[in-house]
Amino acid sequence: MGFSNVLIVVIGLVAVVVAAFAILASMFRKVGPNQALIIYGLGGTKVVKGGGAVVWPLIQSARELSLELMSFDVAPTQDLFTSQGVAVKVEAVTQIKVKSDPVSILTASEQFLNKEPRDRENLIRLVMEGHLRGIVGQLTVEQIVKEPEMVADRMRSNVAADVSKMGLEVISFTIREVRDNNEYILNMGRPDVALIRRAADIATAEADRDTAIKRAQAMREAKIAEAIAEQEKVIAETASQTRQAEAVRDLNLKRAEYEASVHTQQAATDKAYEIQTAIQQQKITEEEVRVEQVRKHGEIAVQEAEIQRREKELIATVLRPAEIERQRIETIAEAERQREVLEATGRAEATRKQGQADAEVTNVRGMAEAAILRAKGEAEATAMHVKAAAFLDYNQAAILDRIVGVLPGIVAALAQPLNNVDKITVVSTGDGNGSGAGVSRVTADIAQMVAQVPAIVEGMTGVDVNRMLQGIPGTRSADGPATAMPAASTQGNGLRPESEPARSDQDDR
Repeated sequence: MGFSNVLIVVIGLVAVVVAAFAILASMFRKVGPNQALIIYGLGGTKVVKGGGAVVWPLIQSARELSLELMSFDVAPTQDLFTSQGVAVKVEAVTQIKVKSDPVSILTASEQFLNKEPRDRENLIRLVMEGHLRGIVGQLTVEQIVKEPEMVADRMRSNVAADVSKMGLEVISFTIREVRDNNEYILNMGRPDVALIRRAADIATAEADRDTAIKRAQAMREAKIAEAIAEQEKVIAETASQTRQAEAVRDLNLKRAEYEASVHTQQAATDKAYEIQTAIQQQKITEEEVRVEQVRKHGEIAVQEAEIQRREKELIATVLRPAEIERQRIETIAEAERQREVLEATGRAEATRKQGQADAEVTNVRGMAEAAILRAKGEAEATAMHVKAAAFLDYNQAAILDRIVGVLPGIVAALAQPLNNVDKITVVSTGDGNGSGAGVSRVTADIAQMVAQVPAIVEGMTGVDVNRMLQGIPGTRSADGPATAMPAASTQGNGLRPESEPARSDQDDR
């Protein structure tokens, strides 16, 4: 029983406390930082800004006042007249708020606490428009248009005192537009526009002129720089080409000097070898000629009847080889001389500074030519000696042999026209001999021409062949019987002894 009572008492106390807190909470009023709480009643009027306070019912009341920024247009419906008497319309925008200090808040609460926001704006706009009218009346249109900040500063300074009495402050004032119905503002800027346009044209012309001058100067400097660069390029190329030409020239000189030295040594070596070869060939030729001469002398002394054969052998084995050798030596010497002259001339022309090489080449060429000429002269002298010795051994029989040897050629020449006759027609003369007489006549004519050959030889050479034949022992005279004499052979252009066996054509060849 006692515990229940205690519980009830506790619950009752808790309920009372909760109720007291609820009542206290309902009496507590709070506002944000953009508002101010005006508490009035018992204890007077006080301001709570951005906080809270308990408002005791029945003895106190509280109202909220906005501290936010108020922005509205200031655009008088009537024209404003400037100091010049020009009617203008000025539109501006302003921002006003309640000051943050308690005195200003109380002052603003006295003025606007029971008014609607629109009513407050209209009231403040009237004050602003009045001050704007007074300021515009003191200024010219040019000042208003060209110096809007000055107008705004004057407006803030003139309005500050009046709005401060209402607990307000002007945050900003900005002129948004100034216009008139007489186009004063439009015409006002035309002189300046013309001046500005003229100044702009002048500045443009001057800028174009300066640009053209700068461009011309830049182009001139560029051309000068380009010419200088081209000149330096040409100079550099010329110097490079000069150095290249000098290098090529030095290389060619070195090469020519080396080639001249090599050719000089080669020429000296070749000439020395050729000289030795010519000397050895000369000695060999001299020995061969000497041996052949001894052999021929012996054959001439032993075989007097074989003069023509020995002459042929002499011609075949000595004179012709000597002549051929002489011609070969002359040809080789001439070709070698020309080659050496050309080589020496080329080397001398290519290496003008090689005087010593030229002297050596000339010396070697002279020695070679002298040796070749000496060998050729000796060979010719030897051949002439051999030929002279052979002719000294000729006797009357040899001369006769030579003359008789050419007789077949003369007879062949006389009978040559008959070789060109294709056919002979014999016509009978009626003497009874028939065609045989005509053929005998042709043979008799040929025999008569052959019989006239000794007379022809005698008329041409002055040698009486018949007399020489009569003077040779063993020959047959013109009227006497035949004697034993060597038969004249028409096969080999010489005489063959009767006792000598006949040689075949192969042996003669």
